[in-house]
Amino acid sequence: MTPTADREALIAAARAAARNAYAPYSRFAVGAALLMTDGSIVTGANVENASYGLSLCAETVAMATASAQGRLADIVAVGVVGGMIGPQGLEGVAPVTPCGRCRQVLNEAAQIGGRDLVIHCASGDGLTIATHALSALLPHAFGPANLGA
Repeated sequence: MTPTADREALIAAARAAARNAYAPYSRFAVGAALLMTDGSIVTGANVENASYGLSLCAETVAMATASAQGRLADIVAVGVVGGMIGPQGLEGVAPVTPCGRCRQVLNEAAQIGGRDLVIHCASGDGLTIATHALSALLPHAFGPANLGA
């Protein structure tokens, strides 16, 4: 795929994943899509919990799925879409970026894979997209190299 096709496919996959979010408390659905080295896409959606601290972010769910498949080092790009759940689907006009915890989790995969990840962040309606390098979203990141691993 071309970089533009990658971005479009990741945003579409993330939007589809967001439809499966379990977000009864915040009503804010997030979907994440990971582009793998072989061109396949792994997705995840946020899962809220009545004990709020136990909630899972979409990016973390997608990363756990990739890890369970033995593919954590194969991630090359990420798509993230989020917005309020409305009558017509996801609403929102500002791109949603990964939270700090998710940036750190993504950094682990980036360092294991030896690459800086491209992060495509989209609004709930999918019309506004911002692209960032993970290193720009999480400068001076702590990772495996800091532990001598």
